[in-house]
Formats: sequence, structure tokens, C-alpha cells
Amino acid sequence: MIPIETREKKTIAIHVARTDAKGTYPARRAAILASVLSEEANVVFLTGPASPPVPEGFREISIGRNTTLSDTISVMQPDLLLRDSGSTLQEEVAKIREVVPSIIHFDDFGDGGRLADLVLQTLYEEESENVMEHYVMERNLFIADETFNSYQKIGLQKDRPSPIPHLIISFGEEDPGNLSYRALRHVLQLQIPLKVSVLVGELYSHDISTLRMMALGRRNTKIIQPPYDVAELYSRADIILCGSGYMPYEVAVMGIPCIVLAQNEFELGLGFPKEHHGFIHLGLGRKVKQSNLLNAIMEPLLHEPLRKRAIRKQTQLNLGNGKDTVLEAIRYLLEYPKRDKAMSDMLH
Repeated sequence: MIPIETREKKTIAIHVARTDAKGTYPARRAAILASVLSEEANVVFLTGPASPPVPEGFREISIGRNTTLSDTISVMQPDLLLRDSGSTLQEEVAKIREVVPSIIHFDDFGDGGRLADLVLQTLYEEESENVMEHYVMERNLFIADETFNSYQKIGLQKDRPSPIPHLIISFGEEDPGNLSYRALRHVLQLQIPLKVSVLVGELYSHDISTLRMMALGRRNTKIIQPPYDVAELYSRADIILCGSGYMPYEVAVMGIPCIVLAQNEFELGLGFPKEHHGFIHLGLGRKVKQSNLLNAIMEPLLHEPLRKRAIRKQTQLNLGNGKDTVLEAIRYLLEYPKRDKAMSDMLH
């Protein structure tokens, strides 16, 4: 047997692409995993037009304008592919399957996931039936940034809201439906003392001056632009209003009363941010009624038992610690490159 220290390192390719409703979390998850895996394997990021910047210190291979992901992979021939690029197609994954011994997809709702060795679904639909055995649908696979783990279960330390309660409105990097504007317009009608912070993402494409003008009309209201520490700001909140993708997972790590507005039909169908997990879900943001939103904001601020129940439900989930489980799965398929029921059993 060859001693571990003299073995040639295997190569892991990582492909991340921005997709609707997923924001920056896939890139942050990839960076967390890459930082650990780089100690035991050669980690290479494959990037295309929709890919986020590669973490500092990692090798990058660009997918050319006239080539595809499968073409690039055919040339480099990695031992394992980690893919986080939205819904995939069977035809494309079939080509990659011919070259790569092991394939892991993250949060893939397309047919291509059927041909992967493992599909890790942190996001999952409310009704998921007849799922193939190599799909692992588990909220506890969520990997929190270290910044969020620093404030883990902080909500349990807050007996009651601040004298002037703090509402944070946060709809991620892009906010394509401009729910920041819609929510703030409704919140301006609240007749109670309230501090409001609207977090605007780096790719916010709407007129920010409109938000600023609205904020001037209400005391203690701010529009906050990058750079900022999301976790630190969330930790100050008495209530958070956000989308229903990955953001509720981050909120649940901390334990903060949270109202969820789906940014699109995809988010609307996701099964995690619901009442039994400590969230107030009001459906599609573009259809929310002002009275429903304002009542949802007031309830956890005025009713202590409801507030404490929401915090308890979130913190009892113990989210954020999925890194070791995901790494174990990656290492297994790197060492044993074939589909194996034991892998699925291990993760469930």
C-alpha cells in the first residue's frame, strides 16, 4: 500500500454559476469547501460568464466562449466534479459522466441530477415524492459562514425587543423583483417607533435614489449599501424580512423572528421557511397585501410568547454545521468513484 504522504493528489473541479434566487451562498459554500479540500487535493475552479469571482489563491480555468463545460472537463479530466450551477440537463451531464469518475451536484432541480453520483439538496420543494436514492434532501446540510456561526443562537439572549425595535429588510444580491422597494413602501405606513435598515446587494439594478428618498420620509430609516457584514447586521435585528431561498437558513442559525416573501415561483415552492420552523411565510412578495405584511411585523414585536416560540423553533433545528457531513461525502466519492447506497444512507 502506498503511504498517504507519497500518493499523488487527486484533482477536484468546482463549477459555480449564478442562478435566479440563489444569491451569493453557492459561491460562499464553494469557498468554504475548497479551503479545506485544498489541503488534500488539487482544487481547480472552472468559470464561465455567469460564474462569481474565484476565491483568492485558487487556480482558475476559464470555459472559452466557443466551448462548453463538458469540453473543458474532457481536457482536464478531474477525479471529481462539484457542481453548483442551478438546474442541469441530462444530455450535458451524460457527456461529463463519460469523463469524470465522480460527480456531486448541489441544489439541482433539473433532470441532469439523475446522472450525478450524489445530489445534495439543502433547498427542497414542499412536496417531494419518488426521489431517487442518491438525492439527499436535508436542511442540516446547510453550511453557515463563520461570521454567522459567531452569532449562533443569539436570539435566545434577547428576552424582548429593543426599546425602538429594529427591522432589517434584506432581499439578497440582486433583488430582481425590487421587493426592497415594495416592502419599504408598506413599512412606511407603520405608526409605531421602528428602526428600519434596508440592505441593498451588490447587483441591485433598480434606482437606489428612490429608496433613499423614501427613507428620508421616516425617522430611523437607513439604506445600507455594500460593503457590510450581513451577519453582524442581522444580529442586531429584532425582526428580519427576507426572501425564501438561503437567507432563512442563515436567520435560523441565529434565531431571529423572520417574515419571508418569495421572490419568484421557484422560491414559493421551497419547503423550509414555514411556520413549523419558526417563520411567517406570506407567499409571493409581489402579491403581498400591505395589511398582512404590517400585521406580520407587529405580531412578534407585541406578543412575547409568539416571538419566543419562533426563536425556539429556529434554534432547535441546530442549522449551520453541515460542513463535516458534506466533506465526508466528497472524500468518500473521491476515494471510491462509483454510486453507492451506503453514501446515501450515511447522509440521511
